[in-house]
Amino acid sequence: MIRRIKNIQPLSNLQLRVCFDDGRVVLYDVAEDVRDIPSYAPLKELTGLFEQVKIDQSRTCVYWNDEIDLPSDAIYEYGCELSPAAA
Repeated sequence: MIRRIKNIQPLSNLQLRVCFDDGRVVLYDVAEDVRDIPSYAPLKELTGLFEQVKIDQSRTCVYWNDEIDLPSDAIYEYGCELSPAAA
C-alpha cells in the first residue's frame, strides 16, 4: 500500500513533521540523509532550501528540487511516530 502524505511541516534541525492520510503523524530526521547522501548536502548548506519542501502531485513523495526527494514509504517506515497528544 502506498502511503499518501496529507501535509508536511519543516521543523528546526532538519526534521519534518509529516501527517499521512491514515492519521499517522511522524517526525522524520533528514539530517541523517544529509550526512549519508551527498546530493542532500544543499539542504544544510543553502539557507532556506530545507523550508521550501513540497509534496508532489501524487502525495507519495516530498521534494526540494529536481535532485532531492524522499518517498512517502521511507518517511512512513523510518519516521518516529508521534503520540496523539504531540501530533
